[in-house]
Amino acid sequence: MIDARIEELGDWRGKVLAKVRALMHEALPDVVEEWKWAVPVWAHNGHLCTGEVYKQAVKLTFPKGAKVEDPAGLFNASLEGNARRAIDIREGEAINEQALKALFRAAAALNPPKKTKAVKA
Repeated sequence: MIDARIEELGDWRGKVLAKVRALMHEALPDVVEEWKWAVPVWAHNGHLCTGEVYKQAVKLTFPKGAKVEDPAGLFNASLEGNARRAIDIREGEAINEQALKALFRAAAALNPPKKTKAVKA
C-alpha cells in the first residue's frame, strides 16, 4: 500500500515520503510498516509515527513526540499538545537526514521490547 501511495502521488510529496521511508529503514532496519487510517504507519515495539500527505506538506506525526529528545529542532507542528509532535516537510525543504534518523531511534527507545510470559512445562 505504501509503494502504491508513493507511485500514485507522482510528485515531490511521493519523493519525500519515499525518502523518509528509506531513512526510517536505515535507522531501524527491523521497523514494521503498516497501513492504517489510510496512511503509512511505522512501528517498532509500538507505534512510532505516521506519514500523512497533504497538498502543502508531508507530515510525520509522532504520538509520543513530546517525550522524544529533539536537539536539532525538527518538530515544527502539533507543538501545543501534551503527547504528539509532528514534522511538516514542505516542497523544496532539505531533510536533515542524520537528525531525522536519530529522532526515529529516540522514538523507538520509548517503546521497550514487550515482555513475554514464561511458560511452565
